[in-house]
Amino acid sequence: MVRGEGLWLWDHNDRRYLDLTSAYGTTPLGYCHPQLTAAISEQAGRLQALSSNFFNDRRAELFAALDRNTPAHFTHYYLCNSGTEAIEAGLKLAHIATERAGQVALKQGFHGRTLGALAVTWNPRFRKPFAPLLAEARFVSPDNADELEAAVGEDTGVFVAEPIQGESGVRLVDAALLSCAQELCREHGAMFLVDEIQTGFGRAGSWFASDALGLEPDLMAMAKGIGGGFPMGAVAMTAEVAGKLKPGMHGSTFGGSPLACAASIATMEVLADEDLPEQSRLKGERLLDGLRAGLGSSPVVREIRGRGLMVGIELRQKVAPTLAALQNEHGIITLPAGPTVLRLLPALTISDEQIDEAVTTITAVLGS
Repeated sequence: MVRGEGLWLWDHNDRRYLDLTSAYGTTPLGYCHPQLTAAISEQAGRLQALSSNFFNDRRAELFAALDRNTPAHFTHYYLCNSGTEAIEAGLKLAHIATERAGQVALKQGFHGRTLGALAVTWNPRFRKPFAPLLAEARFVSPDNADELEAAVGEDTGVFVAEPIQGESGVRLVDAALLSCAQELCREHGAMFLVDEIQTGFGRAGSWFASDALGLEPDLMAMAKGIGGGFPMGAVAMTAEVAGKLKPGMHGSTFGGSPLACAASIATMEVLADEDLPEQSRLKGERLLDGLRAGLGSSPVVREIRGRGLMVGIELRQKVAPTLAALQNEHGIITLPAGPTVLRLLPALTISDEQIDEAVTTITAVLGS
């Protein structure tokens, strides 16, 4: 691939593809959005990098933008470069706040590939090659409140969960279980860390999936869509957590650079000005309704699920041949989510016509 515009990608032979992945959800505005491109270009000519020893105008503007758009109970933010760094920081912050090493996470969850993030990632395929890990978590079923209650106790420092488990198949975690986890964390003095790396910034039909579910976590890890495609991550925290921090406890050389902040500010401005979180909800309904209508009787489709523009089509067969057929024969790029799930994460700027084209093509491939 050599060029992109909106939801379209072109390869070196100038063949055009409809990209329904937005680079794993990192480009919610699509490729080369003019407002984002202008913001990065202008900032690159003014100040690209700066040590966190100094205050910076763009960093201050980003903190204000995060304060406007994240849930109201968050008061402080830590800036980094990726989702896995955000999880690492969240785990460290929880440890600092509670002085406990115990971790509880959900089966089927995925939180990153560094050692700390792997310790709370369920799938042994990701963890075992690097074992033993630091303070490996207790894993509980995402639909078993009794199991959860037995796992969270006085030694627990943090409970970690995605509102929608993306990597394991776009699985919506039960809101009642997450509420139960939050109550247990409050009862036992543990931190509730919600992973909004894939679900945040409008992806799931609201600014943040956990906020729409009525949750108030102590920590929230963010990345992917936050920078519109520019590498960026962040952790939102409550005043209680922030009050436990001392200078030098955690940091990042590149995190919160003026260039990254400019990209993130522009991304959030477009998200807000064009009401893209609400557009994600509406367009997601159109996409899901179309797929369910077209594939309801398909013998190879087990289930279609999702929220906003985060959709999983679970098949009764391996997904790899479908991915290849869509890309090579029809010019549509999609993602796997495990061995049997076709995952769709289109840019939030997708048009109705592009949705209909995607539905028609996917139905033709899977419905035959």
